[in-house]
Amino acid sequence: MAPGAHPAPHGVFERIDGAKFRIADQRGHLVFLDFYASWCVPCRIELPLVRSWARSHPEAVVVPVDVAESPGAAAAFAQRYGLQNVALDPQASSRALFGVAGFPTVIVIDRAGNVRAKWEGLNPAIALAMSNAEKSL
Repeated sequence: MAPGAHPAPHGVFERIDGAKFRIADQRGHLVFLDFYASWCVPCRIELPLVRSWARSHPEAVVVPVDVAESPGAAAAFAQRYGLQNVALDPQASSRALFGVAGFPTVIVIDRAGNVRAKWEGLNPAIALAMSNAEKSL
């Protein structure tokens, strides 16, 4: 395990479509969890950047995670912003699992299942950060 890396929690989130997203099932894939809330103005700026990067990098698993909102509110926001594969965290378990204190927060999990990075706050260059992580992990 790389310095600063630690095993990702075995969180399970329900998706808007009713399917389950299990972090443990993602071994072998580079995973970006993008935690947000619909009321978060910086999230509205960053989410389209992340979505665009995800579309051009289908080999990576990019999961927007709506935190502490109802499934209906999450679905409406996801539709408005064209988000795919949205996971729900209505009880805000991500706060304890990943230390998510604010939005947006992106967690990077490497192919071995270890948390390798945590990016907090609006990053206009998020696509570059994601590309660098993809190349180095």
